[in-house]
Amino acid sequence: MSVNAVTHLNFRGDARAALTFYQSVFTGHMVMVTYKDAGNVTDPSEADQVMWGQVAADSGFRVMAYDVPSHLPWDQGENAFFVSLRGETAEEITSYWEKLCDGAKIVQPLEPAQWAPLYGMLTDRFGVTWVVDVATEYSAS
Repeated sequence: MSVNAVTHLNFRGDARAALTFYQSVFTGHMVMVTYKDAGNVTDPSEADQVMWGQVAADSGFRVMAYDVPSHLPWDQGENAFFVSLRGETAEEITSYWEKLCDGAKIVQPLEPAQWAPLYGMLTDRFGVTWVVDVATEYSAS
């Protein structure tokens, strides 16, 4: 089994530009899924914004990013990033989730999602927000 912790950057409309920039700096493979691609459009003006994106380089560099939808709070100085914890199996991720839940505020329960076999979000008792999921391959958009 393998698990990775990756910096997950949060933007309001700039995720595509940021990922493109980071790809130019670190090279590697870039993947982006828009809200439209995932069938998760809540505001038509945000349909082409990034719901999930990643740059992964052979050097080991990896960064994830998304555009926080306008119906959710976002302050660049307060919630500019998450820690993304991705694992290979539901059992592995569930085990970490259950431990991280101790004293945490659950933002999104760990459950199946359109884009992952399991996905959840919580803010731990130290104020760190974790997005936890079972890794799935995505095709570039």
